[in-house]
Amino acid sequence: QVQLVESGGGLVQAGGSLRLSCAASGRTFSAYAVNWFRQAPGKERDLVAAISRNGGRTIYADSVKGRFTISRDNAKNTVSLQMNSLKPEDTAVYYCAATVGTYYYTRPDEYNFWGQGTQVTVSS
Repeated sequence: QVQLVESGGGLVQAGGSLRLSCAASGRTFSAYAVNWFRQAPGKERDLVAAISRNGGRTIYADSVKGRFTISRDNAKNTVSLQMNSLKPEDTAVYYCAATVGTYYYTRPDEYNFWGQGTQVTVSS
């Protein structure tokens, strides 16, 4: 089992940057793929960025390619999401989630554990 805690959300102006962190507890962190989702009001929860267990492969939603970067530190049990050139449409609650399956799972029901979420608000 793994527990996930997100941090780093907040209010930022369009064009600004934020860095989200997901800290995982447990000694089996390396057994899980840990990725980032987001959910805006009235919308579904969507995968934003995914990273393989060794950090060597990444996948991004088209809407964030070139602006967001996901990274993983297995020594510190953390996964981070660097968000640059933020837009108002990036406003959402951001969640990190862990799966025992393959790192490129896109459906929320394929993930076993979730953090509580962190709010990101981008003003225009």
